[in-house]
Amino acid sequence: MKIAIINGPNLNLLGSRETKIYGTQTFENFIEQLEKQYPNIDFHYYQSNVEGELINELQQVGFEYNGIILNPGGYTHTSVAIGDCIAAITTPVVEVHISNIFAREEFRKISHISAKCAGTITGLGLKSYELALKWLIENK
Repeated sequence: MKIAIINGPNLNLLGSRETKIYGTQTFENFIEQLEKQYPNIDFHYYQSNVEGELINELQQVGFEYNGIILNPGGYTHTSVAIGDCIAAITTPVVEVHISNIFAREEFRKISHISAKCAGTITGLGLKSYELALKWLIENK
């Protein structure tokens, strides 16, 4: 089974960025743990701070992978183009957010992504990724 994890802007700073919201664990450390926990999964990880690069990556994996776990970061609230891309690909996408976007600023309660995804998991820290993975495995 091939699963792509795609992270958007500023998620490369996990572990040092706003640790009260996002925690102290780096994403690199987290994905190593996932790989050990799920040795039969072929993980592909990609992170970019650039909207067009995220779209290119979604298009690249969106017809051949079994699932995509996407944390679009701040683009959740601004990118119609990422939402359109998700609608155009055939691979199921689960949107995740580390923080509870609905408990934060008003603008974060708007998503141009969620309606195009199979589901959304928000506010459960890095556990959101693992829950998305479990759903993708069970619904392959």
